[in-house]
Amino acid sequence: MATLVTFHAHPDDECITCGGVMRMAADQGHRVVLVVATRGELGEVTDGVLEPGEPLWRRRVAETHAAADILGAARVEFLGYTDSGMMGEPSNEEAGTFWQADVAEAAERLAGILREEAADVLTVYDANGGYGHPDHIQVHRVGLRAAELAGTPRVYEAAQNRDHMLRGMAQLADTPELTGVELPDIDAAPEFGSPESVLTAAVDVTPYLDAKRAAMRAHASQIAEQSFFLAMPDEAFAFAFGTEWFIRASGGPGITETDLMAGLPVTARSDSSG
Repeated sequence: MATLVTFHAHPDDECITCGGVMRMAADQGHRVVLVVATRGELGEVTDGVLEPGEPLWRRRVAETHAAADILGAARVEFLGYTDSGMMGEPSNEEAGTFWQADVAEAAERLAGILREEAADVLTVYDANGGYGHPDHIQVHRVGLRAAELAGTPRVYEAAQNRDHMLRGMAQLADTPELTGVELPDIDAAPEFGSPESVLTAAVDVTPYLDAKRAAMRAHASQIAEQSFFLAMPDEAFAFAFGTEWFIRASGGPGITETDLMAGLPVTARSDSSG
């Protein structure tokens, strides 16, 4: 059995970018560990979800554990930093936020987990954190350094395939089920995603889409039923989320990998439910 450690900035990031590979690895018989840098204290809250007086972070921690169970994670850890907010917000400058963390110190926290787990594979984000969020960029910096410190042999940078998303957005805009749903305007967001030409791994996770969508639903404080993520019909969801994309520094050129755990020893599982 090999071990996959997947490192994320906030609760719910894991299911959106790596939910398929997490469940895929678990169903192959590997150990899956989820590490989250912050508790997502500054997330925008879906109306009517929180109980009176309930802090958002507490709900998001509970949601993370529920989603992790769905995705087959055997362990969940939070690094203990606070949410930095979107790039350019005053919260970026606050002490204790992940954006203000010393990279070496944060990397050692993560490296400690990598060593404990004898991690074979680590996922982080690409250099722009997918869309320029400071905490996502910090995941890239901290994650790469932690892998160096711990000697983790395989490191993949989770990325959004900008070209793939642009190809599908026009089709989604004409989908009747999405009438009134706010779709991301990728054309107007040059910071979103990486060009297909730099990607080195494309993992088909369509067999795990039920688990991936269920994990998104577990994050009800952030992902409403009326959201882009959950409102789209199955075919559109499969197009948008049925492949998870990665960059491996030692990979390429071009997309040469289809399984992050390829070649690693596995053990059979008897509970391969979706």
